[in-house]
Amino acid sequence: MKATKLGNLETSELVTQNREAREQLFRLRFQMGMGQYEGLKKYRALKKDRARMLTVLAERQRNAANEAAVKKIEAAAAKSAAPAKAPAAGKAAAAGKASAAVAAKKAPAKTAAAARKTEKTAK
Repeated sequence: MKATKLGNLETSELVTQNREAREQLFRLRFQMGMGQYEGLKKYRALKKDRARMLTVLAERQRNAANEAAVKKIEAAAAKSAAPAKAPAAGKAAAAGKASAAVAAKKAPAKTAAAARKTEKTAK
């Protein structure tokens, strides 16, 4: 079956045909194992058709994932485009005090040895 025909089929039909092709391939492999090589051409063609089916299914899955990602990005862009509210003056002052306290905690404290060294150099 041509890839263009497969592309026109619905996903449920493709899944059904893929399952049937897999079962038919199993039967043909079993027959070839028993020594009946009449179905070799059919086996090869069926393998190629099944590969085409799987390719179309994978493309559809990727497209669905891409569409979902685009919608997610567009929603995020719409949120960020909305004007942000300015914080109240009281909140801004409190935030400034809090950030100063955090910065003070992060600053390394002088060790006793460093304090003695600065005292000696000052004398």
